[in-house]
Amino acid sequence: MPQTYVPLAQTTLTSNQATVTFSSISSAYTDLKVIFNGSITTADANTFVRMGNGSVDTGSNYSATFVESRATTANSDKFTSATSLQVDYYGSISTTNSSLLLDFMSYANTTAYKTVLSRYGNNTSTSYKGTGILAGLWRSTSAINIITFSLGSGNFATGSTFTLYGIAKA
Repeated sequence: MPQTYVPLAQTTLTSNQATVTFSSISSAYTDLKVIFNGSITTADANTFVRMGNGSVDTGSNYSATFVESRATTANSDKFTSATSLQVDYYGSISTTNSSLLLDFMSYANTTAYKTVLSRYGNNTSTSYKGTGILAGLWRSTSAINIITFSLGSGNFATGSTFTLYGIAKA
């Protein structure tokens, strides 16, 4: 059986970091997947992604819609014409162990906008325990070869891991 997920890069943080970047991403795959396991240093911070070709796009070319379920409530919202793609909602990534899974669809296609699906959650936050899913859009036909992660405040914590996979073409 052929290998579908091909590990391309992994970063394990040896100190707190404000940003994590994957660059020089090969266009040899159908889709990309990024898995974050870890924590952040400031409670209730949002996680953001910017992508681009050669450099990250800082223009107002990102939008997203999300739904989530928390221990006591449900929530939904949308963001349009943003300067980065918010891939979770307040407190969804916690100061203790959390997960974030991102799928970048048809990332090397140069005739269509790029779709990003994000699934996130934690079971340790007092205020925001729960899970959510987000559908995001980068309004560019450029192929993605760089992805940068950042937070609204604080840092990604020491010991957190980011793993980038290529999804093999069929």
